[in-house]
Amino acid sequence: MKSTYLVALAMSVSMCVGGLAHGADVAADAATDADKAALRKLVDATCGTCHGANGRSVSPTFPNLAAQQAPYIELQLKAFKDQSRADPDAQAYMWGMAAQLSDAKISALAGYFAAQPAPPGRGGNSALVAQGKHVFEEGVPARQIPPCASCHGAHAEGMATFPRLAGQHAPYLLKQLLVIQSVLRTAPVMHGVIKDLTRDQMQAVVAYLESI
Repeated sequence: MKSTYLVALAMSVSMCVGGLAHGADVAADAATDADKAALRKLVDATCGTCHGANGRSVSPTFPNLAAQQAPYIELQLKAFKDQSRADPDAQAYMWGMAAQLSDAKISALAGYFAAQPAPPGRGGNSALVAQGKHVFEEGVPARQIPPCASCHGAHAEGMATFPRLAGQHAPYLLKQLLVIQSVLRTAPVMHGVIKDLTRDQMQAVVAYLESI
């Protein structure tokens, strides 16, 4: 009898523990679903207003975020949040938005956009695109300007905190080059690289990047 009682007690404890574990799994799944729903709402209702559905922007004022490097997105959102990225567009559009984001939400957004399919390239003036491709791949040795590809990847796909540039809006890229060159936007690596890049060379490079 005692043996039978102990077996029954053990089975009861096992079922109880199993039920608790199952309950914990259900709660975790529910929390995950809730987090996913909240993230989706943030992407659609807030980010999507300017950056387009799933980060594929239709306005040259706002950059594509789809397929962007997650570490780069995270770095920029934190720079908006602490206001260390202080170019005029950052102040106008992103300071207020990023101020509301926790570090966890920033990481989640970065991961979400990085996982989205890249936008397609858009064709442009073939001569200008060819000139830009040369600058991107070879740099401008006469001005001691290194190839853009050395940091941004052979296909402008980006690397970690160096952003993806492929398929980005040319007007947006040109504006960023100009604000970095004029030190309105802090970007220590880029300041030295593009300080002697001419506007014509910039326009050629961004035309190439938009095309790929």
